[in-house]
Amino acid sequence: MTSLKRIIINALKSLSRGRSFLQALLALWISPKSDPKKFKQIKVFRRTREQFLKEAKKLLLGPIGSSNRSIANSGDTTPTPNDPLLLLSKKFKAQFKQGLQTNPACMLPSYNHQLPSGHESGQYLAVDIGGSTLRVGVVGLKGRETTDDGDSTIVHMDSYKIDTNVRLLRGASFFKWMARKIETSLKKAIDAGHISKEEYALGDPMPMGLAWSFPLEQTSPSGGNICPMGKSFLACDGLIGRDLGATCNKILRELQVNVEVVSIVNDSNATLLSSAYSHPSARFGLILGTGVNIAAHLPVNLVGKFKFGERPDSWYEQASHVMVNTELGMFGRGILPLTRWDKILKAGHERPDFQPLEHLVSGYYLGEVFRIALLEAIKTTGVLGGKIPPLLLDAYSMDTGTMSLIINGLDARGRAEAVFAQLYHLPAGIPSTEDMRFMQQLAGYIARRSASLVAASVFALWELKKAAQQHYLDKLEPESPFSEETAVELTMERTTVGYTGSVLTCFPGYKETLQRYLDQLMMSSGHDLKERRIDLVEAKESSLLGAAVSLAGVVEEERMGLNEKGMA
Repeated sequence: MTSLKRIIINALKSLSRGRSFLQALLALWISPKSDPKKFKQIKVFRRTREQFLKEAKKLLLGPIGSSNRSIANSGDTTPTPNDPLLLLSKKFKAQFKQGLQTNPACMLPSYNHQLPSGHESGQYLAVDIGGSTLRVGVVGLKGRETTDDGDSTIVHMDSYKIDTNVRLLRGASFFKWMARKIETSLKKAIDAGHISKEEYALGDPMPMGLAWSFPLEQTSPSGGNICPMGKSFLACDGLIGRDLGATCNKILRELQVNVEVVSIVNDSNATLLSSAYSHPSARFGLILGTGVNIAAHLPVNLVGKFKFGERPDSWYEQASHVMVNTELGMFGRGILPLTRWDKILKAGHERPDFQPLEHLVSGYYLGEVFRIALLEAIKTTGVLGGKIPPLLLDAYSMDTGTMSLIINGLDARGRAEAVFAQLYHLPAGIPSTEDMRFMQQLAGYIARRSASLVAASVFALWELKKAAQQHYLDKLEPESPFSEETAVELTMERTTVGYTGSVLTCFPGYKETLQRYLDQLMMSSGHDLKERRIDLVEAKESSLLGAAVSLAGVVEEERMGLNEKGMA
């Protein structure tokens, strides 16, 4: 009451200065001296959260169908040829077919033309060079019947971080660093009794299988021309076009490390090999973590002849199929439905058109699309109190792990709200429960779009493989050694896709969503899920296991060759 009386008295005093009573009263009422707790200026936002989410769902999921087709009745085989996701898959199929024939940068055939029998056994040295880690392992293969997806095959393993300093090692310096780490691991394995000290020191060089996570123009089981590596690596400086296996072996000999590279595989091919070792129906290997890639076991007739380089006639005489490193992230140009948030990401990228699909599906970019969309939501809907946390203004400051935390709701460190608030230095009460629900829905739409696009890619490759096999079989003579093999491939009821990578293994619900989209595509194209399926199966320790399986195959072929020479 006293405050109101004081306001009226001051207003009356101002009348002597020629102002009306109402003007004076309003001026005092909203003056800075007024109590801020009672008189706040209200900010009006352009739209509600519900309106933003409705538009986000339309932009992100509309072009591929906003909801999965119900699969409760797996016997429903009614084709839906106008399914937007199926139509997009057909566009991928056309790009894949062209890439297989004409593009030298993708759809790269390996030297492996046979999948493992599952009977490979023995102990092998395997090395995996990834974008952030070098792993050296002794792998014990025991055969398909006794192997549980790789759980019991790693006898010894050491991991070494590849930090910025290692990435900046140029040319031979990087391979010398790698050789020394291999030597360190071998000494540990010898001390642990996994490798005989006498055999290593006095015997022939120990065969090694190498999983190489970078582009490679493969020319033999143990060699291939080094290509630009990307990912900030300088190891290829001065070595472009040089043979990778020969480069490694030269340095290993110089440093007196008694090891020889005998087999080289791309990391996606290693995923396929490790899956096929445990699952005879595996025909694809999918990696979805920081990046995305698929290896596919495809008919040789799909691949442009120039891509095989110089190979002996004996290779073609034995090969009806070949493992192909698709470099999947490079596809999608001109066919992907982009939102304004995708276009902002693309505009700020140093190579905006190099990997169009990767920008929409991989772990490196999912968080960035979410960050860009969230910035707009904060400014237009008032989420997070309508104030942008300074850290959120930094590009790529929202990683996919944080997205995963938001969707999951809870975390080992405490409630997701508290972790998010601490990460972005938010005041008490922010984010609210409503903020978290909003972000969960937005992040969920972005993740679902990613899963749908990966599913469309896998299905496109499956259809392309099936059509090429039918065409190949129609042209084969009945007595051809490839006729029976190709016919069996065409009648497979279940095709397995071995997968690895943090998005598929750690992101809540992602693998299940991807499987639902694969089922949707099968049904939309008229297949009965009881008769024909594409199933996802995790490939554990895929790079090391795949490198070991590939090495086992090479060693077995060499042994058989020596036996044949001896018999002659």
